[in-house]
Amino acid sequence: MTTPSPKTALVIGATGLIGNLLTHRLVDSAFYSNVKVLVRKSLNWQHPRLQEVVFDFDHPNGLLTQADDIFCCLGTTIKKAGSQEAFRKVDYQYPLDIARLSLASGASQFAIVTAMGAKADSSIFYNRVKGEVERDLAALNFPTLLIFRPSLLLGDRSESRLGERIGAGVMRLFAPLIPARYKAIDASKVANAMLETTQQGLKGRHLFESDVLQKF
Repeated sequence: MTTPSPKTALVIGATGLIGNLLTHRLVDSAFYSNVKVLVRKSLNWQHPRLQEVVFDFDHPNGLLTQADDIFCCLGTTIKKAGSQEAFRKVDYQYPLDIARLSLASGASQFAIVTAMGAKADSSIFYNRVKGEVERDLAALNFPTLLIFRPSLLLGDRSESRLGERIGAGVMRLFAPLIPARYKAIDASKVANAMLETTQQGLKGRHLFESDVLQKF
């Protein structure tokens, strides 16, 4: 068995669709000896390299965010959050708070899932928030910032999202006619891309659109 690298990975959003898949890949990889997950509740599974850290995102403790590589898979919906303000807190404020704290403690890479169509000046609230978090993360000047913009995600969620299920069904039906960038994408491909690209020694800001993510 390959001895894991002494590096530590930190996952935010490990209970979500991509975050859960990614966390399983991280603990099974040889790239990290320790995988920390910031959670409000337990993942309900264990691994020798997995370290659950109960975390108050509204009062973040920088001592708990120390890691080499940060993987942010946080994301919600306005319906689940309850308001645009609450949505913005989860999809914008929490990632930025963790990024600032982890950068100050020596993190070298920050990888985040946003969304296809993310644009800071978009007239669509969801896309605008995703674009704003990309913009403001870039301003922090991480040694490496990796941004992943998937299209509609396919996979088994722990929560039901009717609109996404309908959209996924339509996309599957018309898949041959849909350009690669707009096709629905399996969440496992996004998780694969996050793990693989963080091991490539990239520097600076790198953006991965959904058509590129399909190759993983």
